[in-house]
Amino acid sequence: MTKAELKEFLDAKVEQYNTLNFIDSDPVQIPHLFSKKEDVEIAGFLSATIAWGNRKSIIKNANKMMELLDHSPYDFIMNHEENDLKKLESFVHRTFNGIDFITFIKGLQHIYKTHNGLEAVFAKHSNNNSLQSAIHHFKNYFFEIEHLQRTQKHISDPLKNSAAKRINMYLRWMIRNDNSGVDFGIWQSISTAALSCPLDVHSGNVARKLGLLKRKQNDGKALAELDTALRKLDASDPVKYDFALFGLGVFEGF
Repeated sequence: MTKAELKEFLDAKVEQYNTLNFIDSDPVQIPHLFSKKEDVEIAGFLSATIAWGNRKSIIKNANKMMELLDHSPYDFIMNHEENDLKKLESFVHRTFNGIDFITFIKGLQHIYKTHNGLEAVFAKHSNNNSLQSAIHHFKNYFFEIEHLQRTQKHISDPLKNSAAKRINMYLRWMIRNDNSGVDFGIWQSISTAALSCPLDVHSGNVARKLGLLKRKQNDGKALAELDTALRKLDASDPVKYDFALFGLGVFEGF
């Protein structure tokens, strides 16, 4: 396939999968339950945090999270009392447990009270080329509160060569305005051009088959390589190709 043919093929796949139907089987449906900006971004962040493993299980447990937060995540985070956190102790999704959940509630409160909210933290360290440094700084701010060392593993650090799949997916949700109602585009202070593809087993394997990626591991170096290739196809919206790569891998077994 020539570069022009590849672009045409992938653009058609983006059109096929970047539709409202995509929401039904994806964790992005959880923030879609809300309309207030802070509720959307918090629901999105918590859902993306547990987005590994079986997708039905992710959606079920993300819904459970919202239930435990009284379906008002921002209000709960800003106004909870210590006693309100007790009911979160029983939560578990794979290795993310109740203690982690409680730490995340306190970390989010710290971000809103001390650092002006989620968008402000990412915007402060973003540039037009990449958000990977912004993710690193966000993690540092988030864990300024007292926490167990083990909880840190639930936010990846790209500067330690992680592909940071879940948080890159979350940033796509918040920043990219796709006009078809999947991604929200509510963070307008950050450029869509800076987004990175959420690199996982499916998107990685498809990218290799299409010649977009040579590196074998799905790590930070592979992400940089894939980003470079996707930006050549569309510099202003490179991460739209996540829909194509993911759709080809998950729905078509490409």
